[in-house]
Amino acid sequence: MLTNRREALTRRRVQTVDRPQALLAELLPGQAKRDITTGQAKPMLASVRPRDSAGKTRRRIAAEELAELVAVEAKIKKATAELKTIVLARNSRLMDHHGIGPVVAARILADVGDITRFADRNRFASWTGTAPLDASSGEQNRHRLSRAGNRRMNHMIHIAAVTQLRLDTEGRAYYRRKRAEGKKPMEAMRCLKRRISDTIYRQLLADAHQTAGTGPGGHCGASQESSAVDLPPHIDTSDQPLPGPANQTLRPTSRPRKTIHVRSLASAG
Repeated sequence: MLTNRREALTRRRVQTVDRPQALLAELLPGQAKRDITTGQAKPMLASVRPRDSAGKTRRRIAAEELAELVAVEAKIKKATAELKTIVLARNSRLMDHHGIGPVVAARILADVGDITRFADRNRFASWTGTAPLDASSGEQNRHRLSRAGNRRMNHMIHIAAVTQLRLDTEGRAYYRRKRAEGKKPMEAMRCLKRRISDTIYRQLLADAHQTAGTGPGGHCGASQESSAVDLPPHIDTSDQPLPGPANQTLRPTSRPRKTIHVRSLASAG
């Protein structure tokens, strides 16, 4: 619930940030730049002293839009702090990894639920949409990104991958090695996202083993009902063998045949 609220606030900020920037560009032609922070916009707006009524109205609207943007950013900051507290309360160490902050970690915990429901890292990668799909053609052996699985989880892993590429991390070094091997950017990104998926799986397992107590399912932290949003991973219905016809348990009742008494017919004749 809190992760959804934070994502909604982020979308609201994206919609709001363009309006004060556009008004500042009209009030300060050639001075206002794009992607400025609210801290930079405040002194710029304070320096504007319009004389005509149109300029004054524009400045007033810009001040209102800027105040709304400041309020949204404050709510985002508060929601992020709450998510961090929740993740730490879960004794999760997901945030120890590069690219995984409070928002990404909270979304992972919310959607995954009980990690022991996944048989191995391959099943987990299939669920996150990071398992490679064969796209070979002729003599070319290639793979492509999967569009299946949980798209929100795939997006969280993509955020972690992009963050690792921006920083001096092992993920960026891994990506560059794949590029040096001749892989295209999208192929190297696919490899990096699968690597992050495996890292998340191992960390969730380690966190589960550290929790106290054993659930009724025999696994550490297991429960009878999963708290995950999606259904547990199973083999697709098209891959499951269909059961054969059921064995017949009742014999069909046979209708009594009508017998013709020859002697009766002979006497009647």
